[in-house]
Amino acid sequence: MKHPLNQPGHPDPVVIDTGPDPRGAVIWLHGLGADGHDFEPIVPELRLAGAPTIRFVFPHAPVRPVTLNGGMAMRAWYDIVQLGGGREDETGVRQSGEALAAMIADPLLNGIGADRVVLAGFSQGGAVALQAGLRFEQRLAGILALSTYLPIADHLERDRSEANRDCPILMIHGTYDQVIPLNRAVASRDRLVGFGYPVQWQTYPMAHAVCAEEIELVSGWLRQRLS
Repeated sequence: MKHPLNQPGHPDPVVIDTGPDPRGAVIWLHGLGADGHDFEPIVPELRLAGAPTIRFVFPHAPVRPVTLNGGMAMRAWYDIVQLGGGREDETGVRQSGEALAAMIADPLLNGIGADRVVLAGFSQGGAVALQAGLRFEQRLAGILALSTYLPIADHLERDRSEANRDCPILMIHGTYDQVIPLNRAVASRDRLVGFGYPVQWQTYPMAHAVCAEEIELVSGWLRQRLS
C-alpha cells in the first residue's frame, strides 16, 4: 500500500489501534529529525480505555537536507533555515500539508470520515498539522498543536477553509522552550484567535518536550473530540 506521506521505499506509517473497529483517527506528525516511532509510546500513556476505539497513525517524514543542520539529510517535513523564524520553506510546508490532507482519504483510515479525524503534531509536525487542517475542505474533529507555531501565517486569510473556521484547536507550549520560543507560539495563538478560531491554550514549565500533565490534558481533549 502506498502512503502519501512517504517517498518510494520509505517505511509505512506506524499504526496503533486502541481496540477493535476504530471509529476515530489521530494522524500524528513527529518533529525534526525524529520518525513515526517517536510518539508511539504515548498511546498507552493517554489511557483511553473506555473511549471509542481510535486508530493512531504516525507517519515518517521524508529524508531531506536541512539548512539549519549544515545541509545534513534527516527526516523533516520541510527545510529550516534558522531557529526563531526568518525565511520559511513555504514550498516544503505546503507539500507536506497537501500530503497530510491526502492521507485523510487513505485506505489506512478504514473509511473513517474527516469529521472523526484529528490532525496532531509536535514542533515541525504541529506546524504542518495547523497548515493542513486550517486549509482542509472538509470538517475535521480537531487540531492538536504541541510545542509549535503557525507557519506561512500571512497566507492564512487567503487560504483558509470555510469548513474548518470553527475547528477546535488545542495548543500546548513549554515556557522554557528554546527551540520554538514561547513568544512565537503566543503570536501564532493570537493570530488564530484574531481569525475567530476556538483555541484552547495551555503552557507548562518545560522545555521543547512533553510532560505528564500535558498528556493528561490531551487525553481528555481527544475523548471530547472523538467521543
